[in-house]
Amino acid sequence: MNLRKRVLRLAETYYLDIMGIRNHLHRFPELSFEEFSTSAYIQEQLKILDIPFQAGFVRTGIVGRIEGKNPAKRMIALRAEMDALPVTEMNDIPSRSENPGRMHACGHDMHMAALLGTARILRTLKSRFEGTVLLVFQPGDEKLPGGAALMLGEDAFQGCKPDLIIGQHAIPGLETGIVGYRHGAYMASSDEISIAVKGSSGQAALPHTPVDPVAIAAHIILALQHIVSSSTNAAVPSVLTFGKIETTGTADGFPSEVIMEGTFKTMNESWRKEAHDRIVRLAKGTAEGMGGSCEVSILFGYPVLNNHAGYSARAAEFSRQLLGNDKVIDLELRLTSEDFAFFSQHFPAVFYRFGTTDPEGRYNAPLHSPNFIADENALKTAMSNLTWLTLSFLNDT
Repeated sequence: MNLRKRVLRLAETYYLDIMGIRNHLHRFPELSFEEFSTSAYIQEQLKILDIPFQAGFVRTGIVGRIEGKNPAKRMIALRAEMDALPVTEMNDIPSRSENPGRMHACGHDMHMAALLGTARILRTLKSRFEGTVLLVFQPGDEKLPGGAALMLGEDAFQGCKPDLIIGQHAIPGLETGIVGYRHGAYMASSDEISIAVKGSSGQAALPHTPVDPVAIAAHIILALQHIVSSSTNAAVPSVLTFGKIETTGTADGFPSEVIMEGTFKTMNESWRKEAHDRIVRLAKGTAEGMGGSCEVSILFGYPVLNNHAGYSARAAEFSRQLLGNDKVIDLELRLTSEDFAFFSQHFPAVFYRFGTTDPEGRYNAPLHSPNFIADENALKTAMSNLTWLTLSFLNDT
């Protein structure tokens, strides 16, 4: 039996066991950096497979290791996230979350299960590849500063530098059995902005007396839109949005302070830094020009996720070999963010999507929704494709 057929056959063989693992993980979700039971469960699964690992990175992170022939020839890391979201699940399913207010609403249960399935297949096929595979189970994808950055900071790869790191992510709206790639920049950076606008409190009937911070805040928001609409290269998508404004004012009285919180996203790191400077200067200048003042705080979030153009193109071709030409698509840019981007800054990286919507369209709720549910058959694609990519890159001459 050729290697392609063997991979597909093994994915089918292990499917029911991996689905059981996914169902367990879905029932017991844990929030970012609190994945203690999840980590313990994964460690037990690795022990069952007799796969050596090290645990405790950023408290719950795990790095397993599978060696084929000639382990030093090449190294590929495979990453899955472990954390869930603070969402109350609305799905009436047997594997519904048993942890109130917590849910795997972003597919991370699928990612972990698929990586364990991939590990099982690779262990079975150790004699069919040269090199080493790292299995990276990462905490805290959903919460700044991001578990990827923290694992790198703790040298989770123990001084090793993978030749390639691969991550995959579930996506509803794309039919089960289909995978998607984008070469180069794929997902946006994401930074949190907080602006405290200070004026002086007073009565609405005496507008000449106080310095109205509400009016200043409004002018700042309008002025900052100029950064995106007029100052950005049209080829670099950017978003600047303020979704939270707080004040203690009343219907007929000015407050002394307004707090605004928002986010800035872009697809270019150089422009990102320049935009930060412009945001600070424009906000302060607007406030001072109207007689007030403001303090601007920008919390650096996740960087731009860049897929290595060459490896990503090769990955798409490998997937066509496994799944067929009609099962591999090109993805559009996304202005959402992903902390796998930190890995892409340190190693050549490929981050792709696998569809989780069944042919009947029943499982189509968006990610982060309390109604999100993935078609479990997508595990077969997630396992087989990740395994095939790993084998193909390791054996690529």
